[in-house]
Amino acid sequence: MNYSIVISAALVALSLSACDRPAAVVTPAVVTVPVPGPAGPTGATGSTGSTGSVGSTGATGSTGTTGMTGDTGSTGQRGATGGDTVVIVPPAR
Repeated sequence: MNYSIVISAALVALSLSACDRPAAVVTPAVVTVPVPGPAGPTGATGSTGSTGSVGSTGATGSTGTTGMTGDTGSTGQRGATGGDTVVIVPPAR
């Protein structure tokens, strides 16, 4: 059992170290870029453009018709008078 752990650790170390490769160095190609010269004189101002036409005004909409008045509901019966009802109001504190 002790030998299998040691052998496993050695195989792991060897397999990880075998993957390390130095990167290849690539020398970039030299590209020459032309340098722009000084700016030239300003050109003449152009003529002003024509004004666009004005759109037409839209038509006014018509007013809708008025709806009908609803029916009046039925009237309920008149209530009876109280007669012998007593209301007791507690005194103010």
